[in-house]
Amino acid sequence: MELRYGVIGCGMMGQEHLRNIALIADASVAAIFEPDAGMRALAAELAPEAVMMDSLADVVAHPAVNCLLIVSPNYMHLAQLEEIAAIRPLPILCEKPLFTDPADAPRLAALRAAYPAPIWVAMEYRYMPPVAHLIAEARAATGGIKMLTIREHRFPFLEKVGDWNRFNRNTGGTLVEKCCHFFDLMRLIAGCDPVRVMASAGQAVNHLDERYDGQTPDIWDNAYVIVEFESGLRAMLELCMFAEGARYQEEISAVGPKGRIDCLVPGPGRFWPAHLGEPPVPQVIVSPREPKGPRVLDVPVDPEILAAGDHNGSTFYQHQGFARVVRGVQSPEVSLLDGWWAVAMGMAAQESAATGQAVDLTRAPYAPASVI
Repeated sequence: MELRYGVIGCGMMGQEHLRNIALIADASVAAIFEPDAGMRALAAELAPEAVMMDSLADVVAHPAVNCLLIVSPNYMHLAQLEEIAAIRPLPILCEKPLFTDPADAPRLAALRAAYPAPIWVAMEYRYMPPVAHLIAEARAATGGIKMLTIREHRFPFLEKVGDWNRFNRNTGGTLVEKCCHFFDLMRLIAGCDPVRVMASAGQAVNHLDERYDGQTPDIWDNAYVIVEFESGLRAMLELCMFAEGARYQEEISAVGPKGRIDCLVPGPGRFWPAHLGEPPVPQVIVSPREPKGPRVLDVPVDPEILAAGDHNGSTFYQHQGFARVVRGVQSPEVSLLDGWWAVAMGMAAQESAATGQAVDLTRAPYAPASVI
């Protein structure tokens, strides 16, 4: 069965998806809706076989389309999912986050209860090869994870069409927009749900001198977040978006009674300075307590796949999985419930940082039984 994608949104991330779909066997892009003329022209170069449509509804109704990809700005996702459900419910790969307003959680619950086709939430970080290796080996390497640390020191938010990513009202806030990936990883690795979140975060450096229609961006650029899980596992996120000079952009460490496992993930190769030579190779490091002696494993990514995007090859592997879903071979690996939890954890972290209080995730509005 050939996958014939209908694509909603083809900005920077949408174009990464187009490059990766081109690498997937028996997959093509049949139709695209992208309202920005500049982005539409770039998308047409990447997918010349695709028909450019005037609306989401036109894409969904196109007879050649048999699956959908949503890569629009964050605040549009939920309404677009609802529109698709009303027209023609096809299998969907929807970029994160699923929603940005806490009040919209019941709408997601209604969608989840009624949508008859599979929906996969795009959590690319799960599929970065070094991260996937850590996830697969973590329990054996640690003897059962008790502590999990994720550190990301990366570049500031890039420029997007209409500068929508400069404001919390459009993104859900940094701890939703950017960090839902990491909260998803925490919950996946923990194997259970979170119960409490504590955070300190703010805007220290980035975008303070920018103005859009007279408004100063309010998107945060640094944070510490601690999450406690049902199992007793504790996890911490350290985010800094103005310190992109290190060899590795993400560092993940899982620790237990038998030892520790780390993975090191470089940032996008296109940002690596040419005068420093080849970009760093991802690594996984296993450090047992007994006998002591760290073991370092390089986890290179196929150069063609690596060149197709900024996420260490993960977008390609994600599309491979989604193709199996569309063909009826498997269920989505990242469900609407997973996507809801990733947003809920980010929203709870935003609330904790704003109020200075820990947030209880076992009570409304965050307890999943109350909304989804």
